[in-house]
Amino acid sequence: MSLFQISRRDAIVFALFALVVITMPIWAAPFGASYPGLMQKFAIYAIFAIGFNILFGLTGYLSFGHAAFLGVGSYTAVWSFKLLTMDVLPAIVFAVCVSGIFALAIGFLSLRRSGIYFSILTLAFAQMSYNLAYSVLTPITNGETSLQLTLQDPRLIDLAFGPRGAGLPTASIFGMPFTGLGGFYFCAAVLLIVFFVAQKIFASPFGMMLRAIKSNQTRMSYTGFNTRPYALTAFVISGMYAGLAGALLAVTDPLAGAERMQWTASGEVVLMTILGGVGTLVGPVIGAWLIKYFENIFSAFNEASLSRVFSFVPEGAREWAVAISGKFVGEGWQLTLGLLFVLTVVFLPGGIMEGVRRIGALFNRPPRRDSGAPMRVQPAE
Repeated sequence: MSLFQISRRDAIVFALFALVVITMPIWAAPFGASYPGLMQKFAIYAIFAIGFNILFGLTGYLSFGHAAFLGVGSYTAVWSFKLLTMDVLPAIVFAVCVSGIFALAIGFLSLRRSGIYFSILTLAFAQMSYNLAYSVLTPITNGETSLQLTLQDPRLIDLAFGPRGAGLPTASIFGMPFTGLGGFYFCAAVLLIVFFVAQKIFASPFGMMLRAIKSNQTRMSYTGFNTRPYALTAFVISGMYAGLAGALLAVTDPLAGAERMQWTASGEVVLMTILGGVGTLVGPVIGAWLIKYFENIFSAFNEASLSRVFSFVPEGAREWAVAISGKFVGEGWQLTLGLLFVLTVVFLPGGIMEGVRRIGALFNRPPRRDSGAPMRVQPAE
């Protein structure tokens, strides 16, 4: 099978996924999520979750340090803007390459252990990276102030073709500004590309080998098969996905801060993957969209907006409805997300995609035989 050949089922999944992504400004409008900034976050964090799922979903290695690669990608992209050009493509290429090298170093050390020890090692490396970015490497990262564009940036390539502007420059793609719906559709195009690559990985012999590692790595080791190169390759690919997402975050907002490398950011991508469905292609994307929707929309609800929502309720009951629901939105949006996560883990261990499969099974269930119908007895020969 060639690089661009996929099965009929995968082609249908990709076509439906592309349709959903491309039409996002339409179907997201009724949910109040159709503004470009939020849709860009939907696409970027979906890339982050897809990459994490290649490691966790296929090999079973749970990393608590993937935010380190997200931060490295952001820092690399901003430095590309400052030193070379405001064009997006070089920044993305540099971010993916540097994040891949960084993932190779961390994965080479972390994959000497498995299970909880691997998870703790990745968490330790991520926290070390966060502290280095926050305090020790301030000449490179600008510490707590975050790395930002300045009027004195050299931008060697840009200034070789034109004079320095009066204000801060903006990111662009071949001279076209990276703003509005254009910026979203660029992120959407990148999302579709990485989704297609993930499909190829899942369906390839390499992906089958990763599933075998998850299924029974000990048995494979006893047969003399060396699993570390496969696990390390998955770790590096996953880190490059995270670096790509970090670069796109820097493209949409040209600054990079150490907060993107905190353990909470690593935990967030774990929640995205588990909530949507570990080991599935679409599940982590749904989980990323759901969490970012809660973070940006539910967190903005206040008493006035809740009063409008419950305007159909009688006056006395409306106050109670607003007071109770107010605990789960606004500053309490994480409570709602936590309850949703608990319910998913308890009743749908396979995530939202397990619920989709259960619903599909109800419609595809074969018709039951009528027990009251007389049985036909074959005559004995």
